[in-house]
Amino acid sequence: MTKIDTRVRHVTKPEANLFAELGFAADEARRYQAESQALINQTLALKEQLMHELASWIEVHHLKQAQAAEILHVTRPRVSDVVNKKARKFTIDTLVDMLARVGKPVKVVVG
Repeated sequence: MTKIDTRVRHVTKPEANLFAELGFAADEARRYQAESQALINQTLALKEQLMHELASWIEVHHLKQAQAAEILHVTRPRVSDVVNKKARKFTIDTLVDMLARVGKPVKVVVG
């Protein structure tokens, strides 16, 4: 049996520029970092908007998290994550599916 080497040799710090760590030139690394952060921010904003719609629906219908979980076909902790806007824990697809289950289909407008 071959032994697999699993030793960690390098860890990039959270505040570091990953593109610089990968060897890109400084100006290029800064540009790539800014572009990727802008895309991440756009995605998070969209997720937060979808989560707001779900949380509002739960509130309007006076549902407990366990009741909402049953309707949404998820666990109660997942509903808690929605209500507490933990956007990084969800994909856009998951949030769109949850909204469709409660009769709030999502329409995308590109502007």
